[in-house]
Amino acid sequence: MVEVGILTKLNTARSPMKCVINRRAQFSASHRYWLPELSEAENTQRFGACARSRGHGHNYVLFVSMEGDLDAHGMVLNLSDVKRVIKDEVISPLDFSFLNEAWPEFEKTLPTTENVARIIWQRLEGHLPIVNIQLFEHPELWADYQGNDMEAYLTVKTHFSAAHRLANPKLSVEENSEIYGKCARPNGHGHNYHLEVTVKGQIDERTGMLADLVAVQNVIDKHVIEPFDHTFLNKDISYFAEVVPTAENIAVHIRNLLAVPMAETGAELHKVKLIESPNNSAEVYALSPAQAAAELAELALAQV
Repeated sequence: MVEVGILTKLNTARSPMKCVINRRAQFSASHRYWLPELSEAENTQRFGACARSRGHGHNYVLFVSMEGDLDAHGMVLNLSDVKRVIKDEVISPLDFSFLNEAWPEFEKTLPTTENVARIIWQRLEGHLPIVNIQLFEHPELWADYQGNDMEAYLTVKTHFSAAHRLANPKLSVEENSEIYGKCARPNGHGHNYHLEVTVKGQIDERTGMLADLVAVQNVIDKHVIEPFDHTFLNKDISYFAEVVPTAENIAVHIRNLLAVPMAETGAELHKVKLIESPNNSAEVYALSPAQAAAELAELALAQV
């Protein structure tokens, strides 16, 4: 009887179990990047094809993340209620709309992916316990917003193809085979790597952008895609002459390569995720640009 009483008391005192749930929704809409205070030439220079007079459209995919305690029925929220709120507050007004005219907020700040995510948060926060809004403009570009004023995250997904061999040059073939298995075979093997680069920054109150997306993509192309694509990493990238090019080490090196040039775009590198295969990926969070520069300088000295 004493044991039962103690167990009952422990169960009663146990804190509620927190859980994050995610709800997916989608809508199709068009938008245009255009500031009336700028001339046509100035808009075209700043926004490129996105300034065209008829606009352009996307099939947006939305993920709403909510956190709460599990109730007696094993639920954080009734999903029927969640679905109704998202439909009433977001999907119905935005689906098949011209976003620039859908909500008054977009008259002040353009409906970029990151700003649409921010305004969706504002529309839902009084109804649902949201902790993150993730909005995909297309499968290779999405934004995350977490309620921190004008701060948002933007992720660009790209890819490169490369070969590598997992082998420490200081070890024997037998020792490398014991550690890395098939990946240590002498002639190497290849992957179609998928790379996700996340930057963070402040959404501009007029343009709706946290960074120049073209500049962000150019930095990734210049410092990673062009030098890494169609290479044998161990032989063509000097960093991997001594460092084993595991997915983890590749992600770390890409992080260090991007930190300084990304800061020059006005955005701050936040995270790098490298997907080596559907079964294997690695992600690392960014150092400060100064820390990344110091690591690269230290490596350069070590290779002299």
